[in-house]
Amino acid sequence: MKRIAPVIAGVDEAGRGPLAGPVYAACVVLDPRRPIAGLRDSKKLAPGRRAALAETIRRSAVAWALGRAEVEEIDRLNILQASLLAMARAVAALGLRPDRVLVDGRDCPTLEMAVEAIIGGDDRVPEIAAASILAKTARDAEMQRLDALYPLYGFGRHKGYPTPAHLAALGRHGVSPVHRRSFAPVRALLGASPVGEPGKPD
Repeated sequence: MKRIAPVIAGVDEAGRGPLAGPVYAACVVLDPRRPIAGLRDSKKLAPGRRAALAETIRRSAVAWALGRAEVEEIDRLNILQASLLAMARAVAALGLRPDRVLVDGRDCPTLEMAVEAIIGGDDRVPEIAAASILAKTARDAEMQRLDALYPLYGFGRHKGYPTPAHLAALGRHGVSPVHRRSFAPVRALLGASPVGEPGKPD
């Protein structure tokens, strides 16, 4: 009897560290008959190369999907739990049921199938690298959209990360509806006690 290979999906998120905007996740099942050269951690790719790979992934993968958690959910749940929620939504939107899900990092969303966290997976596992690229490009596109709605903050340039220019804009113009109120620099401007610093860029 011919053995059927298990369906492996990779999952990664983008947007844990910024002060504004939703957190995104992607889930990808690659086609072993159509390998994609150059997959790696999205942070290590130039924007043009990342965009080109994202198009190739969308065209060549067996299945892919995005999930997101909104600013209100980030503030209510905390950024870790919101990231896991976005991951679970990406898996649920995939359109097929993988046998196993590999997630970048230390934490796993609660899923109905086997799931494993892999530290550094976005540079070690092609499926996770592909998910990293799709999540990053999707979130960057959303921040460009928010830049048009809130042009005073420069979202299109810094993507919501706490750069000096972003912090200066917050000081001048105050907190927008898409800023994360649970993050320390934003809470400080609102007159509340900071409860935690933003994480590292992703």
